[in-house]
Amino acid sequence: MKELMEHIQSERRRLREVRQALSSAVSQSSPKSESYVPFYIAIGDYLEAAMDRLDTQDVRMGDMLRSRVSKADQDAQTALTELDERLAGNQAHLKRFLEARDCLKTKGSDAIKKFEAASRAYTDYITSNMGHHGGSTSLARQHFSEDDWVYMANISEQDIARERDLFNVVFANVPEGLSVQAAS
Repeated sequence: MKELMEHIQSERRRLREVRQALSSAVSQSSPKSESYVPFYIAIGDYLEAAMDRLDTQDVRMGDMLRSRVSKADQDAQTALTELDERLAGNQAHLKRFLEARDCLKTKGSDAIKKFEAASRAYTDYITSNMGHHGGSTSLARQHFSEDDWVYMANISEQDIARERDLFNVVFANVPEGLSVQAAS
């Protein structure tokens, strides 16, 4: 279980690093060159894979909690409703973000402004609404066994390798002059 939790923490740290690299890039007001296109596409590919896995984990958590908490427990029901709302909002922002990434793939640097606008909205949403929240996290601690955490994490060796590869591609494509660094 300790190894699983360490892996999840590392994965989430890398996700935060990618999000911070994206935030740093889009916050710069200088015009972006064609060199930003592969960097932004790599970030889009990374976030698509990482957020798909996190969404699967969070949906599993919600489903498992719904089967274990009383419908009469208003605090638990509120926490589950908030989880559902955060996940729905995340999916809506992720969809627009990925559409903007796909425009980059077809239009190149002509789509950078659209991508950066979608990126700002998405990173703002992530920092404001995602991450661990007391209600659902507390419920999970109360109701989950070690096997439940393993099931919820949904981690395979293939997932681990893919996530690390996508992370490395992001930081291999940092445009010259952009100051971001991977700590992992």
